[in-house]
Amino acid sequence: MATDRQRKVLITGASAGIGLATAQRLVAEGWRVWGTSRDVFRLPVLEGFHPLRMDLGRPDSIRQGFQQALGEAGVFEALVNNAGAGVFGPLEAMPVDLVREQFAELVEGPLELARLFLRSMPEGGRGTMINVTSLAAQFPIPFMAPYSAAKAALSAVTQSLRLEQAGTRVRVVEVRPGDIRTRFHDATKRVGAAADDGQRRALEAVWEKQLRDMAGAPPPERVAAAIARALSTENPPPLVVVGGFFQARLAPLGARFLPPRLLEGLSRRHFGL
Repeated sequence: MATDRQRKVLITGASAGIGLATAQRLVAEGWRVWGTSRDVFRLPVLEGFHPLRMDLGRPDSIRQGFQQALGEAGVFEALVNNAGAGVFGPLEAMPVDLVREQFAELVEGPLELARLFLRSMPEGGRGTMINVTSLAAQFPIPFMAPYSAAKAALSAVTQSLRLEQAGTRVRVVEVRPGDIRTRFHDATKRVGAAADDGQRRALEAVWEKQLRDMAGAPPPERVAAAIARALSTENPPPLVVVGGFFQARLAPLGARFLPPRLLEGLSRRHFGL
C-alpha cells in the first residue's frame, strides 16, 4: 500500500528498455513511480506505478503532464530524464524536422522537466536529478550526428546544473550507458538515401556493427541498478558509465589519454569505415 513516506520519482520513457527496467527496480525497492510515455497503454501495470502521458517533443504536454503528476505526488524526490530515440542516416539527406525532433526530445524536453522539477522543490528540499545520456556523447556514432550531438548537449547541461546546485541539497548525476541490449536499434528511424556506393557500404557497415554490439551488450537492468544506487547514495559520483568492460572501462580511459587523431582512427576501425 502506498504511503506519504514513500519516495516518489518521475521517469521518462518508462514503457521499454532502460526506463521500464528502472521503473520495475524502483517499485521493487519501495518507490512510487510516475512513468511517462506518449502512449500510456504501453506502460506497465505495477503496484506503485502511475502511468503518465507525456510527449517530450511538446512543451505543453510536458507542463501538463508534470503538473498532473505533481498534483498526485505532492513532491518528487527524484527525476530521471531517460526517454529518447535515434535517427540514422547521412546528415545531408536527413530531413530538418527530424533533426529538430532529436533536439526537442533529447535536450529541450529534459531541460523543461529539469526546470519544473527544480521549481517544484520546497525551499531547502533534498532531491536527485539523473540525466541518462549515452556513450555517443563522448564517442559520436557515424550517421547519427544529431543523436550524438543532443546527448553531448545533455551531458553539458548536467555538468552545468551540478555547478548551479552546488551548496544545495539537490544532487545532479549523469548516467552514461554504452551499448545496452534493448529495442533501441529496432526503434531507430533510418532516413535518407546514400549518395553513392561507397556511402551505402559505410551505412550498412555501421548499422550491422551496431546490431552485433547490441546483441552482445549488457541488459537494461544493469543501468537500472546504477540509477538505483545513485538515488540511494548520499553523495553519488557526477558521472556513472555503464556498459561492457571495453565501453565502461577502457573507452573512457582511452579518451582521457590518447590523442584525438588516434581515437578517430580507432573509431573508424570499430565501425568498419
